[in-house]
Amino acid sequence: MYLFLCYIYVCVVFVSLSEAHYTQQWAVHIEGGPQVADEVARDHGFENQGQIFEDYYLFTHSGVSKRSLSMNTENRARLAVDTRVRWSKQQTAKKRVKRDLRLQDSDPKWPSMWYLNRGNGLDMNVIPAWLEGITGKGAVVTILDDGLEKDHPDLVQNYDPLASYDVNSHDSDPSPRYDMIDSNRHGTRCAGEVAATSNNSVCALGVAHGAQVGGVRMLDGDVTDAVEARSLSLNPQHIDIYSASWGPDDDGKTVDGPGELATRAFIEGVTKGRNGKGSIFVWASGNGGRDHDNCNCDGYTNSIYSLSISSATEHGHVPWYSEACSSTLASTYSSGAVGERQVVTTDLRYSCTSSHTGTSASAPLAAGICALALEANPNLTWRDMQHIVVRTARPENLIAADWQTNGVGRNVSHSFGYGLMDAYAMVQLSRNWITVPEQHKCEITAPHVQRPIPAKSVVVLQLQVKECEGVEVLEHVQAKLTIYSQRRGDLNIQLTSPMGTRVTLLAHRAHDTSRVGFSHWPFMSVHSWGETPFGTWQLEIHNDGRLLANVTAWDLTLYGTATPPATDLKQETVHQPSIVDVYPQEIDDNSIQDASANSLKFGAEVKKDTSGCLKTNGQLCLGCPENLFLHKGQCIKTCPDGFYDLTVRHERPSVAEDLSPENNTNRCLPCHYTCKKCTGPVDYQCSECFPDAQLVPISSTETFCYSASVASSIVADNWYIRVFVMLLIVSVLLVIHLLWQIFKSRRRPRGGYLRFNLVNNSDGKDVKTAVYSDSE
Repeated sequence: MYLFLCYIYVCVVFVSLSEAHYTQQWAVHIEGGPQVADEVARDHGFENQGQIFEDYYLFTHSGVSKRSLSMNTENRARLAVDTRVRWSKQQTAKKRVKRDLRLQDSDPKWPSMWYLNRGNGLDMNVIPAWLEGITGKGAVVTILDDGLEKDHPDLVQNYDPLASYDVNSHDSDPSPRYDMIDSNRHGTRCAGEVAATSNNSVCALGVAHGAQVGGVRMLDGDVTDAVEARSLSLNPQHIDIYSASWGPDDDGKTVDGPGELATRAFIEGVTKGRNGKGSIFVWASGNGGRDHDNCNCDGYTNSIYSLSISSATEHGHVPWYSEACSSTLASTYSSGAVGERQVVTTDLRYSCTSSHTGTSASAPLAAGICALALEANPNLTWRDMQHIVVRTARPENLIAADWQTNGVGRNVSHSFGYGLMDAYAMVQLSRNWITVPEQHKCEITAPHVQRPIPAKSVVVLQLQVKECEGVEVLEHVQAKLTIYSQRRGDLNIQLTSPMGTRVTLLAHRAHDTSRVGFSHWPFMSVHSWGETPFGTWQLEIHNDGRLLANVTAWDLTLYGTATPPATDLKQETVHQPSIVDVYPQEIDDNSIQDASANSLKFGAEVKKDTSGCLKTNGQLCLGCPENLFLHKGQCIKTCPDGFYDLTVRHERPSVAEDLSPENNTNRCLPCHYTCKKCTGPVDYQCSECFPDAQLVPISSTETFCYSASVASSIVADNWYIRVFVMLLIVSVLLVIHLLWQIFKSRRRPRGGYLRFNLVNNSDGKDVKTAVYSDSE
């Protein structure tokens, strides 16, 4: 009986739940005003919820079951015969989703790809491009590296055999050589960043997961000039983008670049590749930061033909491995300090990794973003791509002490270039991009250059540019220098453009003890992009060591166009292009500040406060009074963090020296990028560090800023050295003491003792004679 009653209770509950009441909605058109609408609702058992808009009302009826949410013919008939109702319609629920740019992807590692999916300006903005269908379709990228696992399940769908070759073994199979430690995993990891397949439930997805990807095995063997040339020139009418994450040793003491054949491959690539549009070479800037290397000593990243890419950490800092130089164009996210996440990609043996690191991971991400831009506009040339990167890169969430505004209002840094690459902005700009004008160059040789550079001194050279045929708007700038130095690493070289943009062409390199110097080495800068070439260029060569150096030649090579790029051009200004004339729309993108706080708005004049200046160019200060310092086009009382004050003194100016205000004014000069505050431009002159670094005194005159992990190892190394020295001293003292004891013991008779006897000689005097007596 009890079970029967329970059964009846459950049935009643089920029926009551199934008959739960829901609200039914009707939209009704009634003329006569709200009072008439209330009457109609009341007459037919509805509630009037108010007007939708004039004469249209929302009625609800709550006394219906879920089953009656389908079309209610009874209520419809009642409203239809009521002459007060002009029109009525029962409302049905529709599925709607929030357009918050969320991307659903089945790849298990997608949630870990923070550098692509964080949003809020903290990723590389690829999702909006993907949502518009831009995935790199039609673009071909090849990875120049140690091989490619072509049958990896996340790569096999996008693998392109026409973009692949084994230069080391001279066959068409780029598969890597396997060993116990997977030393040849680098190329497979880079390829996955570019074009790993999406939504296949395997590993991750590439930035350009619709592109084709190939691999060139060329690093697993002797790397010669010919090997590099063959790799750089593989199938140039089929391959669009060559991605390279390698170069000379990042040891802080090597100066090396492409040989004769590789240089020719670069030139042939940009002039003949892609049916004349030019091959696009994307290059990792280098991982020599710990050894204070400078990527301007790497002839591959220092080339005008390569798109040089650096790295930013998850939190927007300069990574400990990063090399700061003036040839870096932009950055992508990569690994950082302990606790910061790394890059997710494919790995050897059909596996997946979340620990790809360094600028090696940055260059393939950049190559993938370039592939997205090529899908949006396949007609982009190699120079178009560089222009688009400069215009769209975002610096606002990247933290560095050396950000400066160049002569046309763009923010640029030695550590990050023009900022973080923005995929969607590049795609948008590419769609309507008009090919840039033809590239021209002029080379000016500085006269009377030969000068000694004594120890702890600086030589200042100036070059007046009045004519430069075909170049009115700058792109790349090269300073080709010949300097003999007894210790090359002591040199620090700065170049200042006529519009006041100051760049470090070479920073102090502590490990570089070479006596070779530089022979016509082309130090390259992209920091003056868009500026005018005309005016005074100033070169400063600092010798921070104790040995003599000598500068014997300086040639300035200026690359650019006769007119500004046509895209978005409003008007042309000869010899003095303004920011608004040349780049009216891209300035907001290249601002460290938020858009709401950005003063560089479309149509606004880019002009600093020039009150108190001794000389201006109409927009920026060029010279300041003696008690002020020139900083970013303004005269200020004290230099900010990241800069040190240089007070110029001219005791015995030579006839050739220019004593005009702009060349003889006190300046705020940038500290080394590792220093928050400093006393000079080199890395051992830090006086305060950023929060993620620690001040490490090496000697009484040298103080470095190292990341916390590196600093602890250095301190530990110093501790071990001190203990070793102390033990060595104690050991030496013990040896000396032991030798002294041995020496003393050898002066005693062996096996007995001396006994002295007194005897009388013939003179009656006592004489001491000694005889050995056996101890027994």
